[in-house]
Amino acid sequence: MRNRLLIAPLFAALALSAPARTWAFQGGVSEKGVERIVREVHHELVMLPFFGVFDDLEYKVDGATVTLMGQVTRPTLKSDAESAVKRIEGVEQVINQIEVLPLSTMDDRIRLAEYRAIYGHPPLDRYARMAIPPVHILVKNGHVTLVGVVSNQMDKTTAEIRAKGVSGVFSVADNLTVGP
Repeated sequence: MRNRLLIAPLFAALALSAPARTWAFQGGVSEKGVERIVREVHHELVMLPFFGVFDDLEYKVDGATVTLMGQVTRPTLKSDAESAVKRIEGVEQVINQIEVLPLSTMDDRIRLAEYRAIYGHPPLDRYARMAIPPVHILVKNGHVTLVGVVSNQMDKTTAEIRAKGVSGVFSVADNLTVGP
């Protein structure tokens, strides 16, 4: 099962109440042990000091093996995530597949413009007031991907329209989901 970090307190429960898990005794770890590892991995990744709106972290727990995935803007965030997960009791192996996005002043400009376009828009500005806004903006070589959770379909559509209106963007992939 693959878990995406849903940072906002409103959505934290959603990450832990994912579809039915059938992990009984995977890799020598009991179902309760796997559920504990899932909670602790989520907690450790959420607590990373430089994890923000321009990064996306996902993880998969298979018994005592944790696979980290996603995209980050800082190489140190990739190594910090791996180090944090390795310290969790019961985790025997960490497979780090996190991609570090390329350094680019153009992508940095697009990130800021996207942030202003989405979170500066009155119907969406309530998300900006959360500890870590739930809409993550990933920019790679001028291509934008929106990931995360919004409250309703209108917010999802509005975020996509606002993202497409930013100058210099080649494409926008809307991978937002509608949550409770």
